[in-house]
Amino acid sequence: MKWSDFRGTYLKTEWAVATTASSISYRFSTQEKEGQWYVNFEVGCEFYPDKSWYKPDQVDSVVLSHEQLHFDIQEILARYERKNFIKYLNVITDSVDACIVLSRNSPEMREIYQKNNEMDEYDKRHTILETYSKYKPWINQKLKELEDYANPVIYF
Repeated sequence: MKWSDFRGTYLKTEWAVATTASSISYRFSTQEKEGQWYVNFEVGCEFYPDKSWYKPDQVDSVVLSHEQLHFDIQEILARYERKNFIKYLNVITDSVDACIVLSRNSPEMREIYQKNNEMDEYDKRHTILETYSKYKPWINQKLKELEDYANPVIYF
């Protein structure tokens, strides 16, 4: 991630000097191989350059590292989604919607959403460097724990 990736229009806020716009995306496809049909699921972590913005005169490399943390949290959520899809699709093969609901309500996902909200609130009351220092070790640990789910495509 680099500042030139942030191409969105600055939004007036009291406390933010940058915003990273990102989300989890889903793609489903089927393919036939040797007479057998397979379903492929892709759970992606998307960055939206045109919705991400920064105030050039108020940012530095520390702020950019902080914005990377926000994106890394989305990647952790995407990896948990992949992990949960694998678990739930082996049990519930008839409903992709049920897999999404089960995954989103899993204790692991609730923990990440809660941590993300906590980080957002902490952001408002502390410096970028304080937030980065507090959350970076935890985010690195989660990314490492979920390395097996870094590939966005799940094959069944």
